[in-house]
Amino acid sequence: MPSTPPPPFTALLLGLTGCLVDFGARTLPLALQRTVARHTDGQLDEVAPLAPTDQLEALLKRRPRPAERARLQDALVEAAHERAEPAPGLDALLDRLASQNIPAAWLEELPEHVTTVLAQSLPDSLPPAQAGTGRPWPAPDSCWNALAGLGVECLEGCVLVSGEPRLLQAGLNAGLWTVGLAASGRLCGHALGDWQALPANERDARRARATLELYRLGAHSVIDHLGELPDCLDDLASRRQKGEKP
Repeated sequence: MPSTPPPPFTALLLGLTGCLVDFGARTLPLALQRTVARHTDGQLDEVAPLAPTDQLEALLKRRPRPAERARLQDALVEAAHERAEPAPGLDALLDRLASQNIPAAWLEELPEHVTTVLAQSLPDSLPPAQAGTGRPWPAPDSCWNALAGLGVECLEGCVLVSGEPRLLQAGLNAGLWTVGLAASGRLCGHALGDWQALPANERDARRARATLELYRLGAHSVIDHLGELPDCLDDLASRRQKGEKP
């Protein structure tokens, strides 16, 4: 008898920076570098796990002045124009979503005037998640709001893909399958050209640390970047067919 095909996925939620665009999730770090003259890479790493709205204050170690907040917003837009390049593998993913009629949307914590720039190359078939009131990441509210905006009525077969640990935790809290992106997310934090220019042993070490952190977080699967997602989805489909639940 022919084998039963795996059940189709219900919906796909994706991060914007470090996933669909902006390999390495560099937009916010670049903007902070240009806003705060005196800082170290270590200080930027320390504030990176915080919500974007909190990072400037943490870096300054005081409440930002209005002029500093305005300077950060300008720097974010400037960095977004530089970092809006689509991630490798995006076209193949869009083809798969269209052929399998899987609804999808992206989520991001950066301000709307910044995400509009970052997402300018994305098609209408991949819209921003429906905005709604609720708690910030890692609470699950934004994931549930996004799925509701896509018309999804159940969590079964819904997947979240991101390189941002706080968003992945939100997906886990929402009851979704989660796929972590090790190389293209902020844990490795290198633009694509810089990443490819690293010595192979350094790339491997950074990738291994990021992969381990995402698995420790609870991600159901971890890949390098969006280009590896089709094979990963096939693996998740097989796991679902065997009865595994997120």
